[in-house]
Amino acid sequence: MEPEISIVIPTQRRPEPLARAMRSAFAQTGVETRLIELVVVDNDQIPSAREAVNALATEAPFPVVYVHEPRAGVAYARNAALARCQGRFIAFLDDDEEAPPAWLAALTAAMARFKADVVFGAVKARAPETVRQHRDYLEKFFSRNGPTEASVIEDYYGCGASLIRRASLPDPVAPFSMERNFIGGEDDMLFGQMQKAGAVFAWSPEAWVWEDPAPSRLSLRYTIARAFAYGQGPSEHCAVTRNYLGIARWMAVGLVQGVVFSLIAAAKWLVRAPDRAEALDRAARGFGKTFWGKPFKIEFYGRTA
Repeated sequence: MEPEISIVIPTQRRPEPLARAMRSAFAQTGVETRLIELVVVDNDQIPSAREAVNALATEAPFPVVYVHEPRAGVAYARNAALARCQGRFIAFLDDDEEAPPAWLAALTAAMARFKADVVFGAVKARAPETVRQHRDYLEKFFSRNGPTEASVIEDYYGCGASLIRRASLPDPVAPFSMERNFIGGEDDMLFGQMQKAGAVFAWSPEAWVWEDPAPSRLSLRYTIARAFAYGQGPSEHCAVTRNYLGIARWMAVGLVQGVVFSLIAAAKWLVRAPDRAEALDRAARGFGKTFWGKPFKIEFYGRTA
């Protein structure tokens, strides 16, 4: 019998977090194991995760498929997984996430209840005890919050900790845009396309996961750059749809936001306010709306050399 649900974990040189993510997938309850497969995509130039994945597969209650995608880039990795997946439903789990046992069952229940094409769950980030400066901000940055009740939603979130109905994808094998390989946002672009085509999105607060951000990301240098990239999203979406009035509007809004929150951030920094990082984040997102063209792209993924 072919699996109904494919759990996908893309990874790149993170052996310990990967092992934690895989074991959390093995421990899922409320869904028959014969309906599940796990597909791990190793996005390294060499198959560095093969041995670890094969060893962990001996603990699995369902099939584990190892895929090596040497072409660097997050879109390449996700598409390589879909090319090998057999399930009608695709559950994405990042390699720095740990899913509680009821995660997958909660996703599938929400998809059935709301007849949804995509279901998103909450993400609860946890920083190591060694991180003290801006700890609250950093945990909030890497977390995902939504409605307190399960419901159909108008907006969409990132691909991690989500369940997708494969038949609703614009391309069931390679739906993620290659132009987003290094800067991210390939999932936003996909979900934007799906929304325009009439896809139904749902939220399940019960389908939450832990996230343990890599130590190299637990700094303002990373998060503020990432906030700037997130801010570029609305303007980029308007550019893709050739909504030139929308581009102008978002650029103007972003400029105002960037200037106002920069002044607020400067004032908060002078008095060492505990929430000063949040103001800097808001300023970066504002300026991202204004400066969104090619010269301002920041690469976050895909470099393995």
